[in-house]
Amino acid sequence: METALGIASWISLLTGCAFCIIGGIGMIRMPDFYTRSHAAGLTDTFGAALILLGLGFQAGISLIAVKLIFICIFLYITSPTSAHALVKAAYAKGVAAPHIEDRRGAPAAEGQGG
Repeated sequence: METALGIASWISLLTGCAFCIIGGIGMIRMPDFYTRSHAAGLTDTFGAALILLGLGFQAGISLIAVKLIFICIFLYITSPTSAHALVKAAYAKGVAAPHIEDRRGAPAAEGQGG
């Protein structure tokens, strides 16, 4: 049983680290502010949750696991909320929205998402 928990812990930790690294790469590669914040908000929240899950597997049933659960709940509440507030503030300040093109390369008509 201890071996299975160790394997599950390492799989969760490595997967969480991979999600965080992919989110960091998305921050560099994406073309504008809105897509960057989308990449960061989704992947980092999920990556942090997987890392905390892996740490919970390592801790076992203890007070440390309860604290990790509270941290995970806190992250799931605050991370999307702060990302939404940041994007809303940027939109209110007039940060340019992404340029949307249709499949042929021409700009999409007003009101169409492409």
